[in-house]
Amino acid sequence: MQFKSILVYLQRFITTFQFFCIQKNSELNHQKITSQMKIGVPKEIKNNESRVALTPGGVQTMVKNGHTVYIETNAGLNSGLSDEQYLHAGAHILSTAKEVFDIADMIMKVKEPIPQEYGLIHPNQLIFTYFHFASNEELLNAMIKSKAVCLAYETVEVNNSLPLLIPMSEVAGRMSIQEGAKYLEKPKGGKGILLGGVPGVKAANVLVLGGGVVGTHAALMAAGLGAHVTIMDISLPRLRYLSEIMPANVDTVMSSQYNIEQILPLTDLVIGAVLIPGAKAPHLITREMLKLMQPGSVLVDVAIDQGGCFETSKPTTHAEPVYQVECIQHYCVANIPGAVPFTSTLALTNATLPYAVKLANLGWEKACEENEDLRKGLNIVNGKVVCQAVAETFGL
Repeated sequence: MQFKSILVYLQRFITTFQFFCIQKNSELNHQKITSQMKIGVPKEIKNNESRVALTPGGVQTMVKNGHTVYIETNAGLNSGLSDEQYLHAGAHILSTAKEVFDIADMIMKVKEPIPQEYGLIHPNQLIFTYFHFASNEELLNAMIKSKAVCLAYETVEVNNSLPLLIPMSEVAGRMSIQEGAKYLEKPKGGKGILLGGVPGVKAANVLVLGGGVVGTHAALMAAGLGAHVTIMDISLPRLRYLSEIMPANVDTVMSSQYNIEQILPLTDLVIGAVLIPGAKAPHLITREMLKLMQPGSVLVDVAIDQGGCFETSKPTTHAEPVYQVECIQHYCVANIPGAVPFTSTLALTNATLPYAVKLANLGWEKACEENEDLRKGLNIVNGKVVCQAVAETFGL
């Protein structure tokens, strides 16, 4: 009799527990449904920009988290990603960018919106992309007017590093040497020097301004090709670190106007790799200093997104990448990694996807409240500039 009572008690407990689990599961499903976000990925239309903000793998992750993803048709084609791959991953394909912007709560892009896209952005819509506001007051004013929420890849910060800028900085640093070597060739307007030299003929001299991610990868790439490299930075601890990890054909020098002027007459290729997060880059080489260089030398300004670190820099495109000032070649393409979209897209989305998932799962307000990294990425919220570096650049 006592045994039967225990069985009845256990059955009641099990029934109650099952009911509790069903109820809890229902609550969780309800939360999942109510928190579902519509994510839009338009095709990039900036000159020769072939990257895309989300891969089919990223789409699959978003769908598994209960969200709906809308991709503009052929958005990933130049990165080797077809509409069929996106459909297989669970995305919906839309015909126009307007349809994508109209339906999405969060827009994921690679480059900043351009004038043709300003009117497509809605108030309170989250735009998650590279903005680089410090070099583009027109864009800043347009986004303030749109009353969108602008969360910039380049100012998301973790332990004084920029995790969403690092992968593209790695690509841009390596590409800067590749492009610089090309434009040193005589048919391209350069002085006709081979970066690595040959036995009996000395290698080219490369100056890298800035010892961050871009500068480090540029120096490693140039050194690997056999050039003699000098890397300058204002941080002595950073120079010590670089001195330890760099090959023997790389020298480290404290950056100053005097030191730059001393080395320019001997330099064939200069890489501008200076970054102040969110702020305008300083001009380290003036127009007057160009006269110290030999005709046909090359400047590659990787900092052009933030206004450029050469006084004579102005943004160029992959269609027309170079121009000359004082007989010096200037390469100032604002989206250098766009030339290698297959590599760049995968590298970028590896970094951005975890943050995009947090934003989608929690909504931007809660995600930024709980995550300081993301909070630092906020640049504009509903018409107000909330990034100090951007505000100071424009005196706001």
